[in-house]
Amino acid sequence: MPYVTIQACSRDDLLDSARRRWQVIRESRPDLEPALALQRELLTRIVDLAAVLGRGRLPKLSLPPKYLAAKLARGVPALAGEPIPLPVPVLTPTLLQLCDALAAGGAGDAATHIRQAVEEGTLEAASLLTASLRRDQAALRTGAVHRGLSPDLMWLVAELAVSPFVHALQRMLFGHPGTGDLQTALDAWNHGYCPACGSWPAVGEVAGGHRTLRCSFCASAWELTTYACIYCEESGEGFVTAAPDEERKDRRIEVCSGCGGYLKTIDVPELSPFPLLSISDIETTDLDIAAMEHGYARPPLKDFGSRKG
Repeated sequence: MPYVTIQACSRDDLLDSARRRWQVIRESRPDLEPALALQRELLTRIVDLAAVLGRGRLPKLSLPPKYLAAKLARGVPALAGEPIPLPVPVLTPTLLQLCDALAAGGAGDAATHIRQAVEEGTLEAASLLTASLRRDQAALRTGAVHRGLSPDLMWLVAELAVSPFVHALQRMLFGHPGTGDLQTALDAWNHGYCPACGSWPAVGEVAGGHRTLRCSFCASAWELTTYACIYCEESGEGFVTAAPDEERKDRRIEVCSGCGGYLKTIDVPELSPFPLLSISDIETTDLDIAAMEHGYARPPLKDFGSRKG
């Protein structure tokens, strides 16, 4: 089945699993300790927010399965262009906590200034969170530059704060698609971007021989029916999969000379539950460096505008 539903875990199980994985990374890569310490602070807040959202804090959306199936059939992600109400009062405290964690973890004044802008009202939390939900990098960047704030850091903190909400939405929409039109549309999805929110994958996790793309934003998991570049669909000589370290063939990079994009793929015993996918991402930062040193990069997010089904 191309779209994969991952079983939800309790808060304690998630944090226990995270601690075990961090310990393994720490033993083999002590140089990543500062990054792991920061990730521990961020993920704890995200897991706590996810638990709050799981207690009935989601909006009721008028997105019938046939409507979603029609969007997917045209290559438009389910949430793209939809007027989705955000629980801003629920998300904002976590947004501010994430700013504090990033400030203490190395971002310093740049993160503190974002928090101050939100608290003083010169940056509306609702606008910031909505831009992230809509995957509107241009609007967020413009707003950051206008206020003298770091665009990249502002995008990061907003994405972290909104991600539990978007993950919950995709589970609500796709968690039990049944056997009708929506399931058929999900099974037929053969795009490199997420069928739920339209983001690119953070990594490809290979479990049981299945190359599963994992959304960097909502943690959706889906397989492609073809083995090709996820960005431009190149499958010829220009598309190459290589292991930078010959002794670690379980960690690979897919690179495409046609579009210049790359994707990390790693062998895992099982797919990572939300939000632990970021651990797979951080433990493969050396693959990002290897790809970028050879001129490869991740392309900008696709723009789906306000199209609806």
